[in-house]
Amino acid sequence: MKQPNLKLLYLGVTALAVFSTSAVLAQSHPKNDPIYQNLDKSVKPGTDFFMYANGTWLKNNPIPPAYSSWGIGNVVGEDIRDRLKKINESAIKANAPKGSSTQKIGDFYYSGLDSVTIEKLGINALSEPMGRIDKISTVQDILDVTAYFNTIGVRTFAGARAGQDDKNSAKMILQTGQGGLGLPNREYYFKTDARTVKIRTDYTTKYVPAMLKLSGLSDAQADAAAKSVFAIEKALADSSRKLEELRDPYRNYNKMSVAQFNKLTPAINWNTFFGKMGIIGADSIIIGQPEFFRGVNKYLTAFSVADWKAYLRWKLISSYAPYLNDAIVTENFRFTGTVLQGRKTQLPRWKSVLDTENGIMGELLGQLFVKEYFPLKAKMRYAHLVEAIRQSYREHIAKLTWMSPETKKKALVKLNAIHPKVGYPDKWKDFSTLQVSRESYAANVMQARKWAYQNNINKLGKPIDHTEWNMTPQTYNANYSPSNNEITLPAAQFIIPGIMDADIDDAVVYGYSAASTIGHEITHGFDDEGRQYDAKGNLKSWWTKADSVNFTKRAQMLADQFSSYVVLDSLHVNGQATLGENIADLGGIVLGLDAFKKTKQYKEGKTINGLKPIQRFFLGYAIGWLGQRRDEALAQQINTDVHAPGFLRVNGPFSDVPEFYAAFGVKKGDPMWLAPEKRVKIW
Repeated sequence: MKQPNLKLLYLGVTALAVFSTSAVLAQSHPKNDPIYQNLDKSVKPGTDFFMYANGTWLKNNPIPPAYSSWGIGNVVGEDIRDRLKKINESAIKANAPKGSSTQKIGDFYYSGLDSVTIEKLGINALSEPMGRIDKISTVQDILDVTAYFNTIGVRTFAGARAGQDDKNSAKMILQTGQGGLGLPNREYYFKTDARTVKIRTDYTTKYVPAMLKLSGLSDAQADAAAKSVFAIEKALADSSRKLEELRDPYRNYNKMSVAQFNKLTPAINWNTFFGKMGIIGADSIIIGQPEFFRGVNKYLTAFSVADWKAYLRWKLISSYAPYLNDAIVTENFRFTGTVLQGRKTQLPRWKSVLDTENGIMGELLGQLFVKEYFPLKAKMRYAHLVEAIRQSYREHIAKLTWMSPETKKKALVKLNAIHPKVGYPDKWKDFSTLQVSRESYAANVMQARKWAYQNNINKLGKPIDHTEWNMTPQTYNANYSPSNNEITLPAAQFIIPGIMDADIDDAVVYGYSAASTIGHEITHGFDDEGRQYDAKGNLKSWWTKADSVNFTKRAQMLADQFSSYVVLDSLHVNGQATLGENIADLGGIVLGLDAFKKTKQYKEGKTINGLKPIQRFFLGYAIGWLGQRRDEALAQQINTDVHAPGFLRVNGPFSDVPEFYAAFGVKKGDPMWLAPEKRVKIW
């Protein structure tokens, strides 16, 4: 999966016209060539290729105050927002029929901009769920409110969703796992380095008490409640698994009957709990982390009812903080935006409202968006590129020296079965039951969350809908679903910004789109997690024992390589947690490179602005990770994310690719040099 929340890319008709997979070359003038313009020739490619490729742009584009990171995609993301803003402003003025997509889009946007009403409502926008908390007097009441909170998108210590059964991918089954923390993950409750201690101290002594005061508690009540909140969260964290442990699909697959789940947690009747969530007749469930729920069972009585009321109050207000009055929004941003991510100022209201709308009802916007900005011919172009990468993968599998013919045969079956979703859905989600008005922004968010919850739960017991997308067309991201054995490639993911008058050559397209996106996502089907699922998406062993051992040895080399990278102060990359993404990056590069070698541009070898085709391929890949993060955001990424920082997603895998050394004259002694025996080759 491409790392989320880093960038959005420009999605305009003119920009779409710049792409070609038939070796159309960029104009030779440097001004028309972002690959050339971004170069920092003061840096040697073998010293830091990321900075060599992107350094000039980075020097000229510091991170703006309202952002924790900044890259080319963010710049162009402003253009996406402008286009979505026009759609919303037109919807407000349209006087569209109630229940229409245009009415819902316009009224949602209007409610978010209506600061007068938002301030007038204040915390009373949450009066109904807050009233439920006030009435709690027993442990059963705690569970009833917790169950209800799941239906309005408030994540606490217990919940459930419908998801595909990993061992029977044709069936949707109830699933649950650890959660309920307020800090980014469990490590923030226990690590003792100065950075983490500072964040934890702010959280416990400033942020949580301040937010609880703003919710209506007195100073003394808020301070006491904050202590209760942290005590419960720390206990939940103590029962939670670490980031790298969550990547083992077998260990995190614990299927049992609901009756067995009841025995695991005697203090909780799950039939009653699920009934309060509107889930009737569930007979089995997959538990991600049973030890977490054994802890919850204990904590329900170890902490007082008053403690749990404080916790639930905190979970509610923190979940809806961005949609409430200015005092709450400001304090929430101070911690989540500034302390955690280093952002200096908030986004303008219209941008934050638009981002919220795009996140919770983005497919409504997407339907209008693609009609104007993504023609069918662009969709077909990238579908063709998918097949070029698939063919490259077939050839790689055939040539593997460490894999047996038996496993190769099954790998090809899985590869051929991968289903690509390109550009935008052929079938759109049905939002007809979603209710939106101009009366309350927070209420609209709550209605959208209720709709999303019900949409998910309604899938229980029904056939898998393989036409459904889990991303919007205007999302700059992509992913692989092991249970569906499919890749999702939204339209925005393929666009390079800033080129209005010249075509982009195949070298850049194959580096940027084929390698860093398509090849990356297909390789996820064969990374350390994905390889454990068969062609039908079932968690099932299909490798010979010897092949599994050979794969694991090679994968461990890559994990060790990334664990050796120091990112910030003493922070190292977690090579085990990021292993799947690193395997996918390396696989995408070698697949994209071999596919590019078949093109006319590569075979002719003509230079563009002094750069050979193969050099432009590597530079095209590098521009996909052009960007920089504030230290606070970088530290959070290392602690919580399964993706390595962007600069290492360039420099790390390139050090394993022999063609990179030849293309840029990288020699022994250069910082990016790895001895041949240490270079990782998996696929």
